[in-house]
Amino acid sequence: MKIFQREQRSLFGEILDWMLTPLLLLWPVSLVLTWLVAQGIAGKPFDRALEYNVGALAQLITVSKNRAQFVLPLPARELLRADDADTVYYQVLGTRGEFLSGEKGLPLPADDERVASGEVLLREVEFKGVDLRVAYMWVRLDVPDGRPALVQVAETMDKRSVLATEIVKGVMLPQFVILPLAVLLVWLALVQAIQPLNRLEERIRARNPDDLSPLDVEAVPLEVVPLVSSVNDLLLRLKDSIFTQKRFLADAAHQLKTPLAGLRMQADLAQRPGASADDLKQSLRQIGRSSIRATHTVNQLLALARAESSGTVLAHQPCDLARLTMDVVRDCVPRALEKTIDLGYEGVEPGTPGADIPGNLTLLKEMVRNLVDNAINYTPSNPERPGVITARVLLDPFSGALVLQVEDNGPGIAPAERELVFQPFYRALGNDADGSGLGLSIVREIARQHHADMSLDDTRAGQTPPGATFTLRFSRFAGPA
Repeated sequence: MKIFQREQRSLFGEILDWMLTPLLLLWPVSLVLTWLVAQGIAGKPFDRALEYNVGALAQLITVSKNRAQFVLPLPARELLRADDADTVYYQVLGTRGEFLSGEKGLPLPADDERVASGEVLLREVEFKGVDLRVAYMWVRLDVPDGRPALVQVAETMDKRSVLATEIVKGVMLPQFVILPLAVLLVWLALVQAIQPLNRLEERIRARNPDDLSPLDVEAVPLEVVPLVSSVNDLLLRLKDSIFTQKRFLADAAHQLKTPLAGLRMQADLAQRPGASADDLKQSLRQIGRSSIRATHTVNQLLALARAESSGTVLAHQPCDLARLTMDVVRDCVPRALEKTIDLGYEGVEPGTPGADIPGNLTLLKEMVRNLVDNAINYTPSNPERPGVITARVLLDPFSGALVLQVEDNGPGIAPAERELVFQPFYRALGNDADGSGLGLSIVREIARQHHADMSLDDTRAGQTPPGATFTLRFSRFAGPA
């Protein structure tokens, strides 16, 4: 049970409670133990005096005519006289149990007790309503068929109690001064020990709002390092989140600027004096194209923001990659036919064991759609030389990994640009395909969240055009879901 209770928990108060509570609870226990020890210490010198007196009286027992006799000289009487604090009694019994001298009513030892001659024993008895400490000894005499004589010396225990009380006072009274001093020293030590936390708080409060740099773990106690490391990790994640938001806003502003400027220009052209009906139709077509481009850019930016949100927006569930890919291919067929592109699917059938992966259905579908859209955008096609795009979902028979491939027979991507094409807004030079340059960035981010390894290779190495093949291996999710 804690002595100091608070409505709001305080680290300083908690430590102070746990340090002072045992100290204050053990103090009365120490008092009791000190009293018990003092009783034993106080009784030892008086016990030795009783033993000495018993020995001295035993030497005064003599034998005359086969009978024990006892004569107490005056010096011995002075030795046994009562002092100011205690009353001393003695008793001497002969070999036949006859009373020789002393206090006749002094209690005797137990009848069955027989010990070696010359050994002094101690016991406590009650006599005349008073507790006595008794030292006694059996004395064997040279008497035929006689049992040992008994010598007992007893005294009241007032001096023992007084001495024990003085010992307790001498030990405990200084503690009434030491205990408050100890509490004060503990409090001062805690104040000093908690200073590093106060300095850490001051450093954090003194920071600028935009300062998200890590805290110095070397300037804090070892016990606080895990807390500071956790705060640093939080700052790092917060910094990444803010950077992502800023980049998204900057990218959105940059990418929407061009189509919006085109919309405004075409609207101005349509309103110019003397514009013909054909000019008006041309401006409307350009406005429609710019609006489509702006809509596509907004959708791509939202998809990238959703992909970079670490998959926390939508829950993961078992996803049939084969069925998902076939749905995307089916949706993209009309657009491919407009460009006379042969778009098809190969590989495992939906429902095949091992074709399921745990993932985010919306993000996975967005990933496949971006791969197919990218292939449609950058694959040239005409009736004489039609473009061919194939999406595949395969099961690796050796590793059991699930593989997604999208290949085309387009111009391919030069090795020097294969890493650059995955950066946001990067577009390869030398082509007039519409796009925002975000598709492959979205694909890589979604693949990373689903622990897929991504690679880019030529479809037909050494041939012209070489084509491009994007491969994703979901090796961590091999086997049936």
